[in-house]
Amino acid sequence: MLRYLSTDGPVTFLLLAVSVIGAIALHEYAHALAADLQGDRLPRALGRVTLNPAKHLDPLGTILIFLVGFGWGKPVEFRPEALSSKRFGAAIVALAGPMMNLLLAVAAAFVLVPLIDAGSAGVGARFLSAFFSINLLLAVFNLLPLPPLDGSRLLTVFLPPSKQNVIYFLDRYGMIILLAIVLFGWATILEPVLVFFRDLILQLAGLDGAQP
Repeated sequence: MLRYLSTDGPVTFLLLAVSVIGAIALHEYAHALAADLQGDRLPRALGRVTLNPAKHLDPLGTILIFLVGFGWGKPVEFRPEALSSKRFGAAIVALAGPMMNLLLAVAAAFVLVPLIDAGSAGVGARFLSAFFSINLLLAVFNLLPLPPLDGSRLLTVFLPPSKQNVIYFLDRYGMIILLAIVLFGWATILEPVLVFFRDLILQLAGLDGAQP
């Protein structure tokens, strides 16, 4: 994912690294909190209802982020049968992660825009720009309806029973499709969506014309 953003210079790379770790940790925390609030105590028992990034980072996934620009966090274990909503509970848990990233992107934009308007190009503005971009990227990417991404769980709620064969197909081949997208042009596929939401959020935050 880091390849989508400029990593020129050690300071920029450090800001991106902090942004990625924070965004992933808060993404996974949101999953754990959503399950906990619905009555499933397993994430809390496993120590996942915490803002401590160390509890949410997968060692291999974190290393790969910095080596090849793509990785993952430590998935949150939960029990769908223990959730208060049997039909929508798992989808709510899945949606919580991307929604956390989207909210973080919006919050970063509202702090970043006044700095851009003031002509600031300091470390704070650069960090907020990276944090905004990373969170927006995670939100959009994780909503792809491909296992093991969060968007795949939403299909179980919105697809009618007659279309459940789609879920079976994605469960079987979704990982292959996802790897193909990652290896052969995921940035190209997602770029129009990212640009649309980037511009929309920045306009809502009051930015006119400039980009972060």
